[in-house]
Amino acid sequence: MLSKRLAGMAVLPTWLFPIAMEQTRVEFLRKCIRNNPDDTFARYALGLELQRHDPEEAWTHFEYLLNHHPEYSATYYHAGVFLVGQGRTEEARKVFLRGIEVTKRQGNVRARNELQEALDGLASAS
Repeated sequence: MLSKRLAGMAVLPTWLFPIAMEQTRVEFLRKCIRNNPDDTFARYALGLELQRHDPEEAWTHFEYLLNHHPEYSATYYHAGVFLVGQGRTEEARKVFLRGIEVTKRQGNVRARNELQEALDGLASAS
């Protein structure tokens, strides 16, 4: 039972608790990044959260990950799709290609295939 396993833990991991009621996901993720600017998952999640409502800020988080954590492969697909949505097709193509290279080195076949499909979709849309 989860509660029995947790009883012996001195500090409980944050993933076990929902975000405080008075905080939005965006506020929570911004706080995580203030506390740890290199928190790759928080930056990635914040980029995803912001892409509809604040695309400029969303891109700053995707771009940060692409430049400072190029091995964080999850970024490539969503950053590329974001760029396509912004009408920045050539930039998206470059992001997808870089992601394919990274995921190939990592042996991440599923992510590589998703990136290849996205890239192929750009070619067929042209």
